[in-house]
Amino acid sequence: MPTYHIEMLEGRTIEQKKKLVEEITRVSVEVLGGKPDSVDILITDVKRENWATGGVLWTEPRT
Repeated sequence: MPTYHIEMLEGRTIEQKKKLVEEITRVSVEVLGGKPDSVDILITDVKRENWATGGVLWTEPRT
């Protein structure tokens, strides 16, 4: 079964992360078969100062 690596900006609550991993697991089992306990999910929270889009750090104002 799959292992998912999720990187996202920090700030999500434990409840949001719990719902996310529940839904990813549910859909994985639905689509791929197998058992829920064979789906691994690793979440990495990235500080805004360490993420940039379009050459702009996420600590900078967005226009």
